[in-house]
Amino acid sequence: MTDTSLPLRAVRRDKRRWLLIIGYSLLGLLIAMALFAPWVSPYDPNAQVMADRLLPPDSHHWFGTDGFGRDLLSRVIYGTRPTLLLVVFILLLTVPVGVTVGIAAGYLGGWVERILMRITDIFLALPSLVIALAMVAVLGPSILNGALALALTSWPPFARQARAETQQLRRSDYLAAAKMQGIQGLPLMFGHLLPLCLPSAVVRAALSLGGIILSAAGLGFLGMGVQPPTAEWGSMVAEGGKVIFDQWWVAAAPGGAILLASLTFNFIGDGLRDRLDSRNDS
Repeated sequence: MTDTSLPLRAVRRDKRRWLLIIGYSLLGLLIAMALFAPWVSPYDPNAQVMADRLLPPDSHHWFGTDGFGRDLLSRVIYGTRPTLLLVVFILLLTVPVGVTVGIAAGYLGGWVERILMRITDIFLALPSLVIALAMVAVLGPSILNGALALALTSWPPFARQARAETQQLRRSDYLAAAKMQGIQGLPLMFGHLLPLCLPSAVVRAALSLGGIILSAAGLGFLGMGVQPPTAEWGSMVAEGGKVIFDQWWVAAAPGGAILLASLTFNFIGDGLRDRLDSRNDS
C-alpha cells in the first residue's frame, strides 16, 4: 500500500529549503549593502542638489530624489547600516537576558520563579513603542538608546519560552543522568539546559526581528531615532509622507526597504522553525 505521507513530507522539506535559501540570500544582500555602501552607492547620500529635488525615478536616479535633491537609492543603501546595527544590538541584549531569566525560573522554581515571572509579566504588559518613545525622550535619540528602549520590552517572550522548555526538561532522564554524575547548579543550567533551549530562542529571535525593524522604523518616523542627515528608513518615510500624493517615490523607496528587511527575517524564522521542529519530519 502506497504511503501518501511521503510526498507531503517532501513538499514540506522543499518549502523549508526554499524559505531558508530566499531568506539567507536577502540577508546576504542586506549585509553586503551595509558593508560596501561607499562602493555600491552611485552618489553621496547626504549631497544636496536643490536643482534636482523631487525628481521621479529615471536612468540617473533609479529611485528618484528627495526634497533636498539627494539620491534615494544611495540613501536606502546607507540606511541598511543603522537598521542592521540596531538589530545586532537588540539581539545581544534580549536573547541572553531572556533565556537566562527563563532557565533560572524554570530550573530553580519556588519563590525565585514567582519573582522572575512576575517581573516578566510586568514588562510584557508594557506597550513597547510607547515605552521606547519615553526612554528615547529621556536618554536622547541615538542607535544605542533606541536599541536599549526596544530591548527593554523585547526580552520577556524569550524568558517565558525558555522557562516552559526548562520545566519540561527538568524531569527528563537526560538531566537525571547529568545529576547522577554530580553536575548541579550553574554547570547544569548553562552546560546542559542552555544548548537545548537555544534552537527555539534562535527561531523566536528571527521571527521577532521583523516586528523590531518596524518598531525601529517607527522611532525614526517620529524623529526619535537616528538623527538627520544620517540616512535611516523610518525618517525617510516621514519625509516622504509630506509629499506622498504627488511624489510617491520619496516614501515608497524606504518603505520597500523596510518591507524587504522584515520579509527577510520572517522567511528565515519560518524556515528555521520548520527545520528545527522535529514534528515536521514525522
